[in-house]
Amino acid sequence: MAEQDFIKAGFTVVGTENNENKLLRFLKENYPNVIRDTEINLEELKTVLGLPIDEKVNGYGLNFVGRNFARAKYAQKTEKELRLNNTLSKNIDTTENLVLKGDNLDSLKILKNYYSGQVNCIYIDPPYNTTSEEFVYPDRFDKEEAEVLGLANLSEGDFARMDFSFKSKKSHNGWLAFMYPRLLLARDLLSKEGVIFISIDDNEQANLKLLCDDIFGEENFVTTFTRVTKKGGKSSDATAKNHDYVLTYVKNISQAKLQGVSHNDDGYSNQDEYFEERGFYKINQTLDYDSLSYVKSLDYPIEIDGEIFYPGGDKNIWESRQSGKHGRADWAWRWSKDLYEFGLKNGFIEVKRGGNRPRIYTKTYQNVKIAKDGNGYKTVKIERSKPLSTLEFTENKYSNDNATKAIDEIIGKGVFEYTKPPELINQLVKLINEEDFIVLDFFAGSGTTGQALMELNKDGGKRKFILCQIDEPIDPVKKKDAYEFCTINDLPHFISSITIERIKRAGEKIAKEIEEVNSKPDLFEEDKKQVPDIGFKVFDSVEAPKLKVDDKGQISITENETDALSRIYNMIFTVGLDEPTQVPKEVVKDCIYKIGNHYYITNSEKITSDDYSNAIKNGKVFIDGWTASLNGTLQNYKEDVKIVF
Repeated sequence: MAEQDFIKAGFTVVGTENNENKLLRFLKENYPNVIRDTEINLEELKTVLGLPIDEKVNGYGLNFVGRNFARAKYAQKTEKELRLNNTLSKNIDTTENLVLKGDNLDSLKILKNYYSGQVNCIYIDPPYNTTSEEFVYPDRFDKEEAEVLGLANLSEGDFARMDFSFKSKKSHNGWLAFMYPRLLLARDLLSKEGVIFISIDDNEQANLKLLCDDIFGEENFVTTFTRVTKKGGKSSDATAKNHDYVLTYVKNISQAKLQGVSHNDDGYSNQDEYFEERGFYKINQTLDYDSLSYVKSLDYPIEIDGEIFYPGGDKNIWESRQSGKHGRADWAWRWSKDLYEFGLKNGFIEVKRGGNRPRIYTKTYQNVKIAKDGNGYKTVKIERSKPLSTLEFTENKYSNDNATKAIDEIIGKGVFEYTKPPELINQLVKLINEEDFIVLDFFAGSGTTGQALMELNKDGGKRKFILCQIDEPIDPVKKKDAYEFCTINDLPHFISSITIERIKRAGEKIAKEIEEVNSKPDLFEEDKKQVPDIGFKVFDSVEAPKLKVDDKGQISITENETDALSRIYNMIFTVGLDEPTQVPKEVVKDCIYKIGNHYYITNSEKITSDDYSNAIKNGKVFIDGWTASLNGTLQNYKEDVKIVF
C-alpha cells in the first residue's frame, strides 16, 4: 500500500507525523518581522542577530558553483534501503560493528535516524581531487535532478557552469559540492563531545578548511596535523612533496573530551619494590621549596628512620620562623602533613644524600598516582599522557610505506593502493578519553579503520566501528591484482569486497595472537585477555520499493525481493529507537520480531488478531507499510500501531 492510503485511513505513518520546519516556526512566533511574503528579510535577520546591516563589502566565506544544489542533496530523502548480507557478515548474532555497502550519501542518511548525535569519532580519507582521479560517486548536478530537488530559478547559464565544473578534472567546485552534503550529515551524526578527523592533501586542504569552518564552526577547529607520506619523491625540480594533512574539528569546543596520548618518558627509568604494579618511576623534585608565598601549615618537621628534617634544611632557622623572630619565612613543604605521611608509608618518598644537606624527593610512577577521597588518600591506576604534537605523524611509521606493509601482510601485495596505516587511526582515536564509543568511517576504502579499532580494543576497550564503502567495480585491467584477489577468494569484484575481507582477516589474526598468549601454561587466569569484537554486520544498499503508475493510471509497487529480517532491519533503521546492531528476537516466523518492548511486523496479512493484540498489549508496534494491506484486522488496530515506509 502507499503512504497516503494509510494516512487517509487514519494511521500514523513514521516520518510524516511532523514535517513542520521548526526553525521557520520559531522565527514566525518570535521574530515575525523576519518573514515577509514567505521570503526571509535578510536585513531584518541581521538586525535580530546584531550584525551590521550596511556592509560595504561581501562577507567572508567559501562560495562555490553548486553550493545550493549540494545543500538540497543533504536534505533530500534517500531512495535506498538496506538488505542484510548474511554471507559477508561475521559473528552476526553478537557483533556491534556495522559495514554498509553503497553510496555513503545514502548510508549516512539511513544512519541518521538512530545515530544522530551518537557518534563520538569520525575519521575519513576522502578521494583526493587529482587529475587522474576517476570519481566513482554518482552525484548528479543536472536539470532533471534540480527538478527532483525542487530547485527553481536556475538559468541555462547556471546549468552550463555546473556542467563544466563537474565534468572538468581537478574541479574545486565539483569536489566541494560532493563533500558538502556528506560533511553536513557527518556533523549531524557527531555527539556533542564528538571529533572528526579528515585526511587531505594540498589540492583541497585550503578549501576544505574553509568548508569545515562553515559546517562545524571556525571556533571548533582544533588543529591540522601534518603526516609524512613518503621519504622520497618530488613534485618539481626544487621540492619533494611528501606530506599530507589531518584536519581536526570537534562538534562543540566547550564539550569536547580530548586528552593527551600515552607516552614513554625517558625520565621513567628507576625501579623499586612496587615495579610490577606501578612500573618505572622518576624523581620529580624536592619536597621542600623556596616559596614566594609562605603557608604555615606546610612548615612542619618530619621524621624518616629516626632522622628529623626541616623545610630549608636548618633547624635553627625553622625554630626562628615558628617563634616569629627574624628568619627565612619562605621555605615550606609542597605536601600537607597527611599527604606526606601517606606518601612515606606507600613508597612515594626518597631521601638523597650528598651536597650541602640531605634532600627529600617525591617519586612519580608511570602507572599510578596519589588521589584524595573522602577517607583520606589512596593510589589509583592511570595512563600518563602528553599533548599530541602536530608533528607526531611525521614519523615514518605513519607513512604510506608503512601502510602498504600493514595491508600487504593481511591480504597480499599489490591488492590495494593508497591506504592509511592503522597506527595513524590508533593514535588519533587515543585522543578520545573513553574506551566504549562509536567510530564512523564513511570512506572506508581498504578497511584500515576497522583493523585499527580491533587492534586498539586489545586493551579491553569496546570501541565500535561503522564503515561505509561504495560498491566500486574493480577494473580487471587497471587493477589486475585486486580483481584476481576477488576471483581467488570467490568474492564479488568490488572494492567493498576487499574492505570486508581485510577486516575479517585482521580480526582473525588478532584473535589467534590473543589465544596463543592465553594458552601459555604459566599465565594466571586473571592475566588472560579477552578477544575483542572482531565481527560485523554487512548491509547492502538496494533500491527501496516505489509506487509506479502505468499509462492507464494503474498503481503498482516495484519492490526488490528481500527477506523478512532485512525488512525488519530497515524498519529498525527508519524508526530510530533501537540500535541497529542488536539482533531482533523472532516472535512469529517471518512476521513479528521484537527488541525490548518494541515490536516490528512485516508480512502483516499473515498474522492473526491475537498476534496483534499480544504485541500491542506488551509494547509499541510498528508495521511495514510495503507488505501491509488495509484489511479489517489491521483497521481495528490503527490507533495502536505506526506504519513504516
